[in-house]
Amino acid sequence: MTFRDLNKLNYIEKTIIWIHDTIDARQFLIFSSILVGLTAGLASVILKMFVHLIKEYVLDGYLLKVDFKFVYLFLPFIGIGLTILIVKFFFQGKLNRGTASILFSVAKKGSFLAPRQMYSHIITSALTVGFGGSAGLESPIVSTGSAIGSNFAQRYKLSYKDRTLLLAAGAAGGIAGAFNAPIAGVLFALEVLLIDINISAFIPLLIASASGTLISKILLKESVLLYFDFRQPFDYHNLGYYIIMALLAGIVSIYHVNFFNRVEERFEKINSLFKKWLLSCCCLALVLAFFPSLYGEGYDSIKNLANMQSYLLFKDSVLYGLTDNRLVLILLVLASFLLKAVAVGITLGGGGNGGNFAPSLFVGAGLGFVFASTLQLLGFQDIPVVNFTLVTMAGILSGVFHAPLTAIFLIAEITGGYELIIPLMLVSSTSFAFVKYFHPESIEIRKLKKRGAIISDDKDTTILAKIEVTSLLDKSFSEIRPDDSLRQIVESVKHSKRNTYPVIDKKGCLFGIIFLDDIREEMFDLKLYDKVHARELVYKRVTKIFIDDDIFTIMKKFDESGQWNLPVVESDNSYLGFIAKSSILTKYREELILSR
Repeated sequence: MTFRDLNKLNYIEKTIIWIHDTIDARQFLIFSSILVGLTAGLASVILKMFVHLIKEYVLDGYLLKVDFKFVYLFLPFIGIGLTILIVKFFFQGKLNRGTASILFSVAKKGSFLAPRQMYSHIITSALTVGFGGSAGLESPIVSTGSAIGSNFAQRYKLSYKDRTLLLAAGAAGGIAGAFNAPIAGVLFALEVLLIDINISAFIPLLIASASGTLISKILLKESVLLYFDFRQPFDYHNLGYYIIMALLAGIVSIYHVNFFNRVEERFEKINSLFKKWLLSCCCLALVLAFFPSLYGEGYDSIKNLANMQSYLLFKDSVLYGLTDNRLVLILLVLASFLLKAVAVGITLGGGGNGGNFAPSLFVGAGLGFVFASTLQLLGFQDIPVVNFTLVTMAGILSGVFHAPLTAIFLIAEITGGYELIIPLMLVSSTSFAFVKYFHPESIEIRKLKKRGAIISDDKDTTILAKIEVTSLLDKSFSEIRPDDSLRQIVESVKHSKRNTYPVIDKKGCLFGIIFLDDIREEMFDLKLYDKVHARELVYKRVTKIFIDDDIFTIMKKFDESGQWNLPVVESDNSYLGFIAKSSILTKYREELILSR
């Protein structure tokens, strides 16, 4: 970067600071949402173009000239390998994939995201997916956009509420830019990132989403985007089939999430990076040899299904010779979308970067195509295969991400209208309700709960969940040893304003507690000063708070014990300090004020 470029950046920043100092906070938030939306949209454009250029110049431009047509099977070795090396040597082995890390930041870290997240996901996901890793780019786009919003708010010292809002605005702008779908961008931020739904939140999100879409429309070619400009009219006579399709979408959503998790966790348990890379890429190459449609994010395959050119999914497959038989072709498409969970699990578990958004759309398109084609094969010739292919994408997306509104409006926007809005609403909501019954939380929320984080769309629950136990620890209580005499205890009482005294043994473990009210009579009997010791006065049936307890368990222990101060210990009973119920209530009030 030249000195002149630095001067330009400095001038831009001075302009933003001048605007910040000139207008009020609300106006600056609107202004910020425009900048964040434009920047997040630009980031999504850069990522999409990066992947497109890799495909155009590496796969189409060079590899098609190679006599060995299966050379593409070895590309994931390059993409995933480079991703692993970059993460290890440039990002200290930490990447924080998925929206789970964003939700954790909102709930536990004040919506602060590291600056490197503004570019780390663009680089790593482009290499992973561009070179054939079976994953989507939308999750990295969301992480990038959220980091842009968070860091902009940090730079200009905005409040927690505005920082969270700009974080969500960045995600909205990124998703809107990726699909040219501004409404879907807003709804994704509201549904998946658990932002309070009110007018003050809607306006910045709408502006950011519109800004991201604008950048995408200006810079991205339509061929790079997932877009359909055709569909058959909705026929209410097919309503029963759509209901069956919705239930199947719910079943497949549960299957996809569960199977993906198992495969990913199996590969993540491999300690050696080299073994993980080699095994994952070998497995992925084997899968791609039979099902090349699993290569990359899969949008070309979705377009082929919607264009009724399903045979193109197996153009480079060892099974291509079997596609002349329609029944066999349907079975192969069925196998391909069922194996998508395996391919994504291998890619991400093996060290690649990406998400499940595009794979969910791929699975939905495959399921809808197979269902409608099977009905046609059985003699129901009036079944619109294209409509079922498009609508089922919403059903799977809704089931996997627990985001029915996002799914409905995304498919409506990328199909250029709302002719399918009725089956979209029916399939998406039914699939969501079915999955919700068996999986009350989405895949990202479950990941957070494994880490001990509590995420909820209830405001009081969310505020309480932000309270860290360690931040409330009070270590100022006077400690007493089990062998201390009453005389020594009285001396401790003289120099303390407390009425509770922890008794700690030689190993640092909590032996019990002495309450001042319980020893008041003994304190006034001088004959007992050297005869009675702490171990004889201690109360051992103490309600303890463990350092790993969540805030709701802690509050329950306070209510059941009737105490206002409870000791905090490690799992081995090592004493750490006390927590006061009043400090929790004070912290809750502070967080409540900040969230307004």
